[in-house]
Amino acid sequence: MSDIQTPEKGSHSKHGKGKVRSKKMSTRVDFTPMVDLAFLLISFFMLTTTLNKPVAMELNMPKKDEEVKTDVKESMVLNVILDKDDKIWYYEGQVVFDMKTTNYSAEGVRDVIYKKQKSVGKEHGDPEKMIVIIKMTDAASYKNMVDILDEMDITSTKVYAIQDIADLEKEAIANGGKLDVVPE
Repeated sequence: MSDIQTPEKGSHSKHGKGKVRSKKMSTRVDFTPMVDLAFLLISFFMLTTTLNKPVAMELNMPKKDEEVKTDVKESMVLNVILDKDDKIWYYEGQVVFDMKTTNYSAEGVRDVIYKKQKSVGKEHGDPEKMIVIIKMTDAASYKNMVDILDEMDITSTKVYAIQDIADLEKEAIANGGKLDVVPE
């Protein structure tokens, strides 16, 4: 455990007679049991602690057999299309016309959603009536979908849907947000 070194009896200084100085004793402490105890404590706490469980966002999806159609006013709809390089195309209403781009920053898509909520609140009395339709191009990543779902949660958007992208929207994106022919 620990040793204390003591001088041998009858030892004198080199110079013969004179004052005998007491030698300072040195101590040596063996830390081997301390290391064993530390590893026992570490292994005990590692085995007894509970790790954080992953938290997933709840996503309610309709049944495949059930097709529900509801008439929605165009002024309540915001279409969001996720594209490559963290680019977001968006347009208001149900007609693809004059698409704009934004990104995932707080001044980007979040600001667009807040502005749409504000305009729906003024026009319809309740900002929660806004509907966001989320679509993805083939070049968008899974991270983009997670980020936009996080934005739905941050902005307290209650009604949103995930749909497939339409051919007309793909054509508009290929033309930089504009269509050659305006749809009726």
